[in-house]
Amino acid sequence: QVQLVESGGGLVQAGGSLRLSCVVSESIFSINTMGWYRQAAGKQRELVATYTRGGTTTYADSVKGRFTISRDNTKNTMYLQMNSLRPEDTAVYYCNAPALLKYISWGQGTQVTVSS
Repeated sequence: QVQLVESGGGLVQAGGSLRLSCVVSESIFSINTMGWYRQAAGKQRELVATYTRGGTTTYADSVKGRFTISRDNTKNTMYLQMNSLRPEDTAVYYCNAPALLKYISWGQGTQVTVSS
């Protein structure tokens, strides 16, 4: 069973940066689209960025221009570079494959807290 391990979260002041990592237990080369999600307290989980095997990226409007998603298929790892962080970015961040949510269990996530 595929396992996802997110890391890199922490406490940062508004305007700061963090880089999240997601290590996948199996090869992600065959997975067309991987994505980063986040879930703030009391809110539904939302998709914030995706990266296709061909290199196409998409971003939620709320993070566009501030976050950058990337993936390294040789390391089975996906990244999320987050710059100009805002208090509203505070959430638990998760990675997964949007088309395979029925088959891949969520990881524990990594907490990002942005103080004002």
